[in-house]
Amino acid sequence: MRLTRINDIVLHHRLTGAPSDGPVVVFINSLGTDFRIWDETVARLAGECATLVYDKRGHGLSDLGDARQGIATYAADLATLLEHLAIKRAVICGLSIGGLIALQLYATRPDLVQAMILSDTAHKIGTAQSWKERIEIAETKGIAAFADGVMEKWFTPAFHTGRADELAGYRNMLIRQPVAGYVAACNALASADLTETAQGVSVPALCIVGDRDGSTPPALVRSLADLVPGARYEVIEGAGHIPCVEQPEIFTALVSAFIRSQSLGS
Repeated sequence: MRLTRINDIVLHHRLTGAPSDGPVVVFINSLGTDFRIWDETVARLAGECATLVYDKRGHGLSDLGDARQGIATYAADLATLLEHLAIKRAVICGLSIGGLIALQLYATRPDLVQAMILSDTAHKIGTAQSWKERIEIAETKGIAAFADGVMEKWFTPAFHTGRADELAGYRNMLIRQPVAGYVAACNALASADLTETAQGVSVPALCIVGDRDGSTPPALVRSLADLVPGARYEVIEGAGHIPCVEQPEIFTALVSAFIRSQSLGS
């Protein structure tokens, strides 16, 4: 376990492999999850590249802090963490809100971004009204009130029926996230629009989406890929919103092939 004070908070993170051993891939988790969603991917990439996972502020074991919770705040946390770990450039892989954080990092600190993998995300997710409604329920009834509906978007029917124990575990992960941290991220999503940033990306980019994603459907992720100059677009069959959990072998293969094709060394 690594707990490090970054800006005004303590961040929980794990660096696997030395930054000098080829590229470093940084994974940013989605709303309502912690960095364990990347376990299967990190294990499969062992020996190929260094990996960094961390709990963004207000999630997992990381503090929330008192700073205004905008996408820029989350990106600043990541920039400071990379500097603390002496990682000068990295491949940034973000899932859902993690993709917006990756884009914001590129907007403010392009020197840190070697390439981007944008998974099940978009330049803008949802509307201010939809996030307001989500926040109101979380604050008055708790995350458990909408957890089952979220699970339907995160995972396919086949996952629900064939991997019920894992489903229960990921539902627990969601409802055990601090409400304040969850709400802060929802507020950040409500105001985030990275359209202009996406159009100006000049590093290699790969956009990935599960074919059954109920949160950021393929058409939405396709629209992001169309905005990012030269971006590749891949659809993973048999996956919902979190393909790194549901189809880790395919997801990791796409990440690995992308890194190799771009000769993304340190």
